Amino acid sequence: MMSSADLGGLAQSPERVLYFVLLQLVAIIASARALGWLARKVGQPRSVGEIIAGVLLGPSLFGRLDPGLFHYVFASITPLPLVVMSQIGLTLLMFQVGMGFDFSHLKEAANGWAAAATAAGSIVPPFVLGVVLGFVSQPYLAAGVPVIPYSLFIGTAFAITAVPVLGRILVEYGLARTRIGAIAISAAAVNDVIGWLLLLAVAAFARARFSAATMALHLAFLGLYLVGAFVVVKPFVRRVLARLSWPEGPGLAPDVLALTLLAVFVSGIMTYEIGIFTIFGGFVMGVIVNTHTEFVRRFQQTVGDFIFVFFLPVFFTYAGLRADLTGINTSTLWLWCVAIVFVATLAKGAGAYVGARIGGLDGMSAAVMGALMNTRGLMELIVINIGYSAGFIPHIVYTLLVVMAIVTTMATGPALRVSLPRLGHVIPEDMDA
Repeated sequence: MMSSADLGGLAQSPERVLYFVLLQLVAIIASARALGWLARKVGQPRSVGEIIAGVLLGPSLFGRLDPGLFHYVFASITPLPLVVMSQIGLTLLMFQVGMGFDFSHLKEAANGWAAAATAAGSIVPPFVLGVVLGFVSQPYLAAGVPVIPYSLFIGTAFAITAVPVLGRILVEYGLARTRIGAIAISAAAVNDVIGWLLLLAVAAFARARFSAATMALHLAFLGLYLVGAFVVVKPFVRRVLARLSWPEGPGLAPDVLALTLLAVFVSGIMTYEIGIFTIFGGFVMGVIVNTHTEFVRRFQQTVGDFIFVFFLPVFFTYAGLRADLTGINTSTLWLWCVAIVFVATLAKGAGAYVGARIGGLDGMSAAVMGALMNTRGLMELIVINIGYSAGFIPHIVYTLLVVMAIVTTMATGPALRVSLPRLGHVIPEDMDA
């Protein structure tokens, strides 16, 4: 093991920091590709394998098998480089998710209503039942933690949908440019925005700093941002892209790629300032350009695979490093784990199903919506990371919610493989990312 003096030197040496970052990236990318390949072999989205790879690289497995090597690789330097890379990658992924969908379906009033009803059904029931479960479980799992903020964080974690993972699943299953895909990603986007606003309100309330006026100000700035994005920026971008002459061969010209990245990052900066987190800014910029098919195709050729192969596994792994599944070591904890997974799955799936039916979808399409909206992935972990860092979610509850995120996301693939053929949809067998 390294001495404290050595660690202090590492913090001051960029070359040594780079060494450990590269060491971490080797472990992350190799594990993510291997587990992603295995997930595809058993009929799961590659995303599921990458999430599991992140958990296994943490204290749950790697840290138990060889604690010394685990701490050498992942604890010799601050995790800040991984955090920054993961957030940059997530913002770029959300840009790809936004530009990969055909929202023209939502011009029909019936489809817009279906998305809104599905979003409402996927938020209200899981939030309410999550809060109730929080009140019930607090004496057993979070004694000493204030019950109201604890319960509110549980409800928010239950209500969230993982737009990046959902978007990737829709691409892998060939649903990106279908009516049901557009409704699902739109419902998830609404869910995400409301979820982040809910998280802001819960976090402010938990710290005794909630202000209705502040929340109203956040909403007003969000409205101004969206108006500016779609009334001013989108027409300008459309004119610019229409005048571009595309280079021979695949990919984008360096100047066009640079301007694209600048636009995505500036949009992310703006949403951060509003208080809706940077990744939503990436998603909005993707929606702005998604009708320009030639640009979308060339962007995918230039950096699409790099985002999936490099950035996304970094995001999954960093969250997994904070979970320790070996902490679930009693029958009582396993019963609570089952209860959390069951209630979260039922509330989200049934709520989205009922919402989709109210929105006018047939029974099988509504069942697909229920499965898709249950995809929590790592967005739920962002919520519980905030709650954990603030001291309102104990570590064992954090771990139980990690299990819930994995199980609900894993359930999406089998559910889609059963339901999609009944809708006449052919699932691509050669899709990969």
